[in-house]
Amino acid sequence: MIVLLLILQVLLVVALAPLVTGVVRKTKARLMRRRGPSLIQPYRDLARLLRKEPVVAHNASILFTAAPTFIFAATWTAAALVPTFFLNTELGVAADFITVVGILAAARFALALAGLDVGTAFGGLGASREMMIASVAEPAMLMLIFSLALVGGTTRLPDLALFVQSPTLGLHISLMLAFLGLAMIAVAENGRIPVDNAATHLELTMVHEAMVLEYSGRHLALIELAQSTKLLLYISLIAAVFVPWGSAPAGSDGLHYLFGFAFYLAKLAVGAVALGVFEVTIAKLRVFRVPQFIGVALMLGLLAALLRLVSQGL
Repeated sequence: MIVLLLILQVLLVVALAPLVTGVVRKTKARLMRRRGPSLIQPYRDLARLLRKEPVVAHNASILFTAAPTFIFAATWTAAALVPTFFLNTELGVAADFITVVGILAAARFALALAGLDVGTAFGGLGASREMMIASVAEPAMLMLIFSLALVGGTTRLPDLALFVQSPTLGLHISLMLAFLGLAMIAVAENGRIPVDNAATHLELTMVHEAMVLEYSGRHLALIELAQSTKLLLYISLIAAVFVPWGSAPAGSDGLHYLFGFAFYLAKLAVGAVALGVFEVTIAKLRVFRVPQFIGVALMLGLLAALLRLVSQGL
């Protein structure tokens, strides 16, 4: 039963990822008084790209052609490790916060190398900006993980979820600060407004799009699917750590798993709608002000850790 549930979770995260992107786009369109695309439009776009042959530059190396597959596989693996509708304690040490961050860092590194491989100006520009953001985002993420480990006593995602679900938790200011910091990191890592705008190709604003301009066909489909899966991953991560209620514990009956699946869909919908509302109500930052935005998340993680240490001392 556990094996079947794990297989279902692996398939679920990649099947629902384009739908989450569709909900975000639909929410933004409605708030702008537009009809907007259909919720299933991302699936149509992926199907259209998968039918096309990729066009590869003559000076591209094997790194350029292999990077989309690696990026998608790494992102899919990281998303499968995050608890969704049930707490998958059977994964052991693999379902660890640090493991997920490390896998995502490897995917980011591969994407930056692919952007530099062809030697275009846009690819180098996007890769340099991506690494600038990563140099601040990764320390901020590690600080947030450290603060959560101080509160929960572990970095394993199922154990953190069980800790938050415990009735003796009480009020933890450190958890609130870590939640705000992780939400800011999620916005930055997914290239959403105010950090980046996936709907534009302007040289002065784009980061992620600059690195994938040379991709087309099946290669572009894998990268787009990986980006949607990454967005679902962060929403699932926030839900698993800070809003774990509704997730079925391991060993439950079928009804509990069904309710857990319904709660998980509701969490994804709330997260996608909240992201759409946030993007519409805030302006795009200048590129060189992005480290300041992520630096706030770093300070929130540091403050959460300090408050936890001080409260333990008292």
